[in-house]
Amino acid sequence: MTTDRVDLQIAGMTCASCANRIERKLNKLEGVTASVNYATEKASVVHEPDITREQLVAAVESAGYSVLPAPQSTSRHAISGLSAGEERHLGGGGDGGGGGHDHGADADRQRVLVSAALTLPVVVLAMVPAFQFTNWQWASLVLAAPVVVWGGWPFHRATWVNLRHGASTMDTLVSVGIIAALGWSLYALFLGTAGEPGMVHGFDLTPRREDGSGQIYLEAAAGVTTFLLLGRYFESRAKRRAGDALRRLLELGARDVAVLRGEQEERIPIQQLTVGDRFVVRPGERVATDGVIESGTSALDVSLLTGEPVPVDAGPGDSVVGASVNAGGRLIVRATRVGADTQLAQMARLVEEAQAGKAPVQRLADRISGVFVPIVIALAAGTLGFWLGTGAGASFAFTAAVSVLIIACPCALGLATPTALLVGTGRGAQLGILIRGPEVLESTRRVDTIVLDKTGTVTRGEMDLVVVHVAEGEAEDEVLRLAAALEAGSEHPVARAVVRGAGSGLPTVEDFANVPGLGVQGIVDGHAVLVGRPRLLEEWSQHLPTSLVDALDAAEAQGHTAVAVGWDGRARGVLVVADTVKETSAEAVRRLRALGLRPVLLTGDNRRSAESVAREVGLDPATEVIAEVLPADKVDVVRRLQGEGRVVAMVGDGVNDAAALAQADLGLAMGTGSDVAIEASDLTLVRGDLLLVPEAIRLSRRTLRTIRGNLFWAFAYNVAGLPLAAAGLLNPMLAGAAMALSSVFVVTNSLRLKRFRAVTA
Repeated sequence: MTTDRVDLQIAGMTCASCANRIERKLNKLEGVTASVNYATEKASVVHEPDITREQLVAAVESAGYSVLPAPQSTSRHAISGLSAGEERHLGGGGDGGGGGHDHGADADRQRVLVSAALTLPVVVLAMVPAFQFTNWQWASLVLAAPVVVWGGWPFHRATWVNLRHGASTMDTLVSVGIIAALGWSLYALFLGTAGEPGMVHGFDLTPRREDGSGQIYLEAAAGVTTFLLLGRYFESRAKRRAGDALRRLLELGARDVAVLRGEQEERIPIQQLTVGDRFVVRPGERVATDGVIESGTSALDVSLLTGEPVPVDAGPGDSVVGASVNAGGRLIVRATRVGADTQLAQMARLVEEAQAGKAPVQRLADRISGVFVPIVIALAAGTLGFWLGTGAGASFAFTAAVSVLIIACPCALGLATPTALLVGTGRGAQLGILIRGPEVLESTRRVDTIVLDKTGTVTRGEMDLVVVHVAEGEAEDEVLRLAAALEAGSEHPVARAVVRGAGSGLPTVEDFANVPGLGVQGIVDGHAVLVGRPRLLEEWSQHLPTSLVDALDAAEAQGHTAVAVGWDGRARGVLVVADTVKETSAEAVRRLRALGLRPVLLTGDNRRSAESVAREVGLDPATEVIAEVLPADKVDVVRRLQGEGRVVAMVGDGVNDAAALAQADLGLAMGTGSDVAIEASDLTLVRGDLLLVPEAIRLSRRTLRTIRGNLFWAFAYNVAGLPLAAAGLLNPMLAGAAMALSSVFVVTNSLRLKRFRAVTA
C-alpha cells in the first residue's frame, strides 16, 4: 500500500516526555507511524492516503499542543523543499506573526534576566545571616513571589495544560516543586514563627531536621525557577546553533534570476523559474538552479556544497549545480532541475530527515522518560511519607520531597540523541557527507569489511592518456599531435582520451575514415596516418619494432588499452590509455585499514586490470580483488561476504551498484554517480573523492560516541541524584542548578561535533 509523509512543526513542547506523549497520540491513529523529535520540535509522520492533515493536527491538539500552519511557499522554501515553519525553527528569518524563534528568544531572555535580578538578593539574604535585617523575610517574599509566579509561568501553564489531558511531564515536577516551596514559606510566614521580626536562619547545603514552622524556602523556590529558566534558555539557544548547518544550506539558494526571453534579460523571483529556461550567471553570482551550460566558460566554486576547496572549470555541455558560485566569466545556463528536485534541496532534505529520526538507543530513552514522571511523583510522595514516619520533621521531609521532584527531570535524556544528530549530520553536510538517518550510525560501528566498486569510485571512471611510447628517432609530441588530430573525428572513449591528452591546436584532417573494429585513418599535414590495433598497421605493411611490441604487451598486461600509430609506411609509436586511479584512492585505502576495515575491490573488468589497480592503491591482488563480476551479480558478492559473517559496507556510484548498496549493511554512494545509487545508499558523499569514505565513517562513529556519552551522563545524573535527594542530602536550589546544568552539558557536549575536522590528504 502507498503511504504519504508529512512533517508537522509542533508548538508548546517543553521536554522529552512532551514529545513522547505526542508520539503515542499520533501512533494510536490507524495507519499512522510517527516519530516526534524534541530537539527539532517536529513530528515526522508516515500515514495512509486516507488520513488527512486535519486528523493529525487534531491528534496533536488532543494531547495539549499545537501545530504551526503549513505556509505558502516563498522562493527560498521552494528551492529548499522545506516549509517556512521548519526554517523558522532552524533560526531562519521569521515570517511575522510571532512564534518565530527571534521573538521567542527575546521573551525568554527577558524572563531570565528579570528573574535573575529578583532572585539574587533573595539568595544572598538567605545565605548570609549578616545581611538579614529586621523583616528581611518579608522583603524576600516580595522579591521571590514574582519569580515563582511570573518567571515560572511557562512551567505552570504547561502543567495545567497537561493536567487537563490527564498527563504529567517534566514541567509538572518543576511546577509542583516550586509552588510547594512557596506554599510552605507562606505557611511559615503567616501561620508559623518565620514571620516574626528578628527571624534569622542560615543556609545549608542539606535540609535541617527541625520544626518547619520557622523555616522559609523562598531562596529555593526563586533559585530553582531561575536556574531552570536559565538552563532552558541556553538549551534552546544551543539547539538553534545545532541547526546552523542546515540553515546555511537553505540560505545558499539564489533569491532571483536573470532569465533570457529571446535575447533580452528579465529578472524574476527564483520560484518562477521552470525547467528548460535559459538564464544568465554573471561573475560573482550564485547559479540559480541545476542546469547545463550552453555558452561561456568559467570556474565554479562548489565548496559550500561539496567541501571541495578548488574551483571547478566548466564550459559548454558541463552540468552545474544550483548555489555554486561563478568565479569567472559570464555563463548562459539551461535549467534542468528546479525547486525541490535540485541537488541543494535534496541535500537539505536528506540532512533534515536524518535529524528527525531516532537511533535505536534513543527509543529506550524515550520509553524511560515517558514513564519517568509518574514514578518520580510517587517517589517524592514516598520520600515525604518516609521521613514524616521516621519523625524527621515536616520541614525536612518536605524539603527532601521537593528535591526529588526537581532533581529527577528527564530533560537531558530527551536531548541526548537529537542534539548530537543535529550537529553531527549538519557538520557532515558542510563537509560533503550526507547521513541518511540515525540507524546508519549503528552500522558504521559494526562494519568490518568495505567493498569498493572500481570504476568511478577508486578510478576516475573515464579513459586518460597514460604514456606515449615512440620508435627510435621519433618525437613524442609529433606522434601524439598527428594521432590526436585523426582521433578527433571519432567518438570512441579511447579517441577522446588521446585528444584530451594532446590539448588544443590540432591540425585538420582530410579523407577521414573509420575502419570498423580496427581503428581510423586519414590525411594529416600531408601524411597518411593510421591509428588503431597493430593489425590495421600490418595491413599497410607497417610492422611494430620490438621496442613498441614490448611496450604494447606491457600495457595490456596491466589491463591498459594500447593503440598503435603509423604514417608514411612506418609504425611510429604506441599510445597507452587507461581508466586512471584517483589521486586520493591509495591514501583512502590506508585510512580505511587504520579504521579496522578490510577493503575489497569489486569490478566487472578483467582480472589483470583489476589487479593492476589493486597494486596501485595498496590492496592485495590475491585476496582483496573480486573481478569479472557481472553487474547483476554484485549483490550476490555482498551476500556471500555477509554469509561469511562479515558486516559489509559498499561504496559505489553507478546504477548497477544500487542493488548491492541496498543489500550491504552500510551503503555509501558517490554523489557524482547516479540518482538510483544515491537513493539506495545510507551515506551519500557529495563529491567523488574516496577520501570522504573514511571521513564519513569517522564522523558517524564520533557522532555515535557522543550520543552514547550523552545518554550515559544523563542516566548517571538521574541515578546518582535521586538517592541523594530522597536521603535528604540535597538542597532544592542545588538540585535545580544540577538539573539545569545536566541539560546544558548534554547540548554543549553535542556542539563539540562542530569542531570535527576532515583529515586532509
